[in-house]
Amino acid sequence: MEEHLESGIVYVLTNPAMPGLVKIGKTTRGSVDARLNELYSTGVPVPFECAYAARVSDELEVEKAFHHAFGPYRLNPKREFFQIEPDQAIALLRLMAIEDVTPTLQKEAENVDQDSKEAVKKLKARRPNLNFSEMGISVGSILKFTQSEETVEVISDRKVRLHSEEMSLTKATRILLGISHNVAPSPYWTFQGKILREIYNETYELPE
Repeated sequence: MEEHLESGIVYVLTNPAMPGLVKIGKTTRGSVDARLNELYSTGVPVPFECAYAARVSDELEVEKAFHHAFGPYRLNPKREFFQIEPDQAIALLRLMAIEDVTPTLQKEAENVDQDSKEAVKKLKARRPNLNFSEMGISVGSILKFTQSEETVEVISDRKVRLHSEEMSLTKATRILLGISHNVAPSPYWTFQGKILREIYNETYELPE
C-alpha cells in the first residue's frame, strides 16, 4: 500500500549578513516560525528573512530536487546553504508550488525584537546599489552575460547600453533572461573574467 504523503512547506531564506548565500529548507509544520527562531541564534547577527515559501505535495522530494540542482553550489554537505541568488531557487520552487505561503511566513519572520529590526535596516543601508566606478569598472568597459554571448557597455556609474538602448543592468538582465520580474544582476555578468557579484562583495565589504 502506497504511503500517503502530506503536503509540507519548502522555504528560501536569506540573511543580510550573508550576502550571496541562500538557505533552502523544509518543514511538515504549517509554519516555519519556530524554525526561523531557532536559526536566529547568538551566532547570527541579524534574523533570517523569508524570500519565498510554498506548500508542496512532497517536501522531501522537492528538497532533494533542490539539492541535486544546486549541489555544486552547496558550501557544506551538512548544511543547507547555497552560493546562489534567491531568484534561482525561487524560480524552481514556483514550478512545484501548490500554494504560495510567502506573505504569511514573511509576517512571521518579522516577529523579532525591535533592536533586531533596526540592525537589519542599518546593515542593508550599508550595502549600496551597484556603482561601476566605485567597483573599478570605468565607462566604456564591456560586461559579458554568463548565459549567452551577449554583452553590454558601461556608459555611466549605474547605466549600461544593450542593443543601442541605455538602461540599468537590472533591466538588461531581465531582458536577456526573458522575465518580467527584477532579479539581482550581479551573478549574471562578468568583468574581465570575474563575476560581478564577487567584485561587488569585495568593494562593499560587510562592516564588522
